[in-house]
Amino acid sequence: MKNKKIIMGIGIAILLVMAIIITIWCINKQNEEKIKQTLMEFVGKINEKNYEAMYQKVSAINMSQEDFVTKNKNIYEGIDSSDIKIEISKIEKQESEYQIEYHQKMYTAAGQVEFDNTVIVEKEEQDYKLKWSPSFIFPQLGDNQKVRISTIKAKRGDILDRNDKKLATNGVILSAGLVPGKLGENKEQNIAKIAELIGISEDYINQQLQASWVKEDTFVPIKKISQNNTALEEALLEIPGVMINTEEGRNYPLGKEAGHLIGYVQDINAEELAENEGKGYHTNSVIGKSGLEKAYEETLRGIDGTEIYIVDANENKIGEISKQNKKDGQDVKLTIDASLQTKLYQQMEKDKGFFVIMQPITGELLALVSTPTFDSNDFVVGMTTKQWEELNKDKKQPLYNRFIQKYCPGSTFKPITGAIGLTTGKIDANEDYGYTGTSWQKDSSWGNYQVTTLTGYKGAKNLLNGMLHSDNIYFAQSALKIGADPFVENLDRLGFNETIEFPLTLAKSQYANQNGNKIEGETKLADSGYGQGSILVNPIHMVSIYSAFANGGSMIKPYIEYDKSKADSNQRGEILKQDVFSSEAANTIKETLIQVVENKEGTANDMKISGMTIAGKTGTAELKASSEDTESGTLGWFDCFTVNKPDGNDWLIVSMVENVQDNQDGGSHYLIKKIRTLF
Repeated sequence: MKNKKIIMGIGIAILLVMAIIITIWCINKQNEEKIKQTLMEFVGKINEKNYEAMYQKVSAINMSQEDFVTKNKNIYEGIDSSDIKIEISKIEKQESEYQIEYHQKMYTAAGQVEFDNTVIVEKEEQDYKLKWSPSFIFPQLGDNQKVRISTIKAKRGDILDRNDKKLATNGVILSAGLVPGKLGENKEQNIAKIAELIGISEDYINQQLQASWVKEDTFVPIKKISQNNTALEEALLEIPGVMINTEEGRNYPLGKEAGHLIGYVQDINAEELAENEGKGYHTNSVIGKSGLEKAYEETLRGIDGTEIYIVDANENKIGEISKQNKKDGQDVKLTIDASLQTKLYQQMEKDKGFFVIMQPITGELLALVSTPTFDSNDFVVGMTTKQWEELNKDKKQPLYNRFIQKYCPGSTFKPITGAIGLTTGKIDANEDYGYTGTSWQKDSSWGNYQVTTLTGYKGAKNLLNGMLHSDNIYFAQSALKIGADPFVENLDRLGFNETIEFPLTLAKSQYANQNGNKIEGETKLADSGYGQGSILVNPIHMVSIYSAFANGGSMIKPYIEYDKSKADSNQRGEILKQDVFSSEAANTIKETLIQVVENKEGTANDMKISGMTIAGKTGTAELKASSEDTESGTLGWFDCFTVNKPDGNDWLIVSMVENVQDNQDGGSHYLIKKIRTLF
């Protein structure tokens, strides 16, 4: 009995000891969880950039809250830290303290940084707090040491033309400023002259001069100006006190001549920075904002190199934290011919319109001009409010890129109707439709509506004469013979309502407004046959369609990024749409277009050039919303292509000029005069 009592006593004691051990283990486990939570919450506050809350989680340190906040903010934000994560590997109790060992990862301006570290956590009243020191930020960072970051600037790639002429490059821009002590006795008048020349207010200049850091011999930058603006530079330098320095910047040697095509870069904004997080951009980066600068941003942009390192109190480098080498951007070479681009701009600079020139066999785009336009250099140096307002309020819309839009093509669409009719067998090129006069309607069901054509002519009302005289009635009847459904099906085969793959976003060509895949009613179909109705065509799409007349019925894909192997071979380029017209139809249309130029009765006979074969089509598009509309104006078109030039370098040109209703030459002939200068 006594032994049983002893055994029971021992058992109870063991149970008590086990209970105590379990209780202690549970308490320690709870403490460890609280300690982990303390560290995790602290790291969370770093990610939130809540440095004041961080200070509340550290035990007493020999640093004020203000100094603590400043130090942490300067380091973490200075290196662009983000997504800080830690993984705890060990927690060890040391008397009244706990030592935590952990692994940390974070992203910085110099890439991902990771390291092993330790931190002490101690109990302070009912809470746990970190014993913070600079080594918490980086293990090698000591007291009186600082973290520095330096940027190794990467080069942005150039944009080159086909002959390696620079269209966008890295050069210098001018910084115009003042030295206060040299403004002379007529200080106010000199400031007024400067303000007038560079388009900013006198108040702004005076504010810059009154800054606390400005002294009599200080250079005070006022406005960046383009290196090409020599007239402004010379005028400014005549004013006492003006000094012009140089700094790195993007240059556009062609300026206005290729503004819409090349576009421009500017400083990245907060929204763009957020959208491109993790791609190597920083607050001092530039980014393509429009044109090919934007389209080829990923190729052109350089990624700056960055080094994060530690310095001592004397600014001596004592350790490296992370280093990311710079990566220069790549050049982009275009099929564009800069000299041709310049000539075309000079021909059209006072008008609203466009030129598109493509090599019809290869698909190389040789020129893309939209006028009026802007000087890309002005965006780089920064526009004044006045300049920006003038651009936006200009009725000619210089910011509007016309060659990426879509327009009513007028009679330049007639070859397309003809080719569809021949390909489908719905029309016979030799058939005489037999009508007379300059107006026509199918029957009385059309009411008062009639198709009208500009001039009457003798001879058969067939394809050749219809094209020679640009006869609206012939092509209206042709569209009706084809029928709405086959007409639409063939326009779809040509790529209407489709997005054409191209670096710049091109408007989709269309044949209907409300119902996007159907032409409603006979009169709308008749109007569509001669390029009115709801027909709208993108100019770059149009050069591809016309290329089918030079390529036996297949559309060539337009391209703008130079490919030496393609250029050297001069062979047929990539097909955008195969066999959209039969070869017989394409060749017949080509021959009629040649006659439009060669034949004295042809509407484009003034384009005839001795020793050269040119196929062409004039066009006038009325933009009337109704028969009573007298405000909308008229578009003048001329589309043409050379046939078998001796040098093998054929051109296909699509051109348009707006508001030609008052032009005595008419739109097409106005354009022909300009195009002839190219030959």
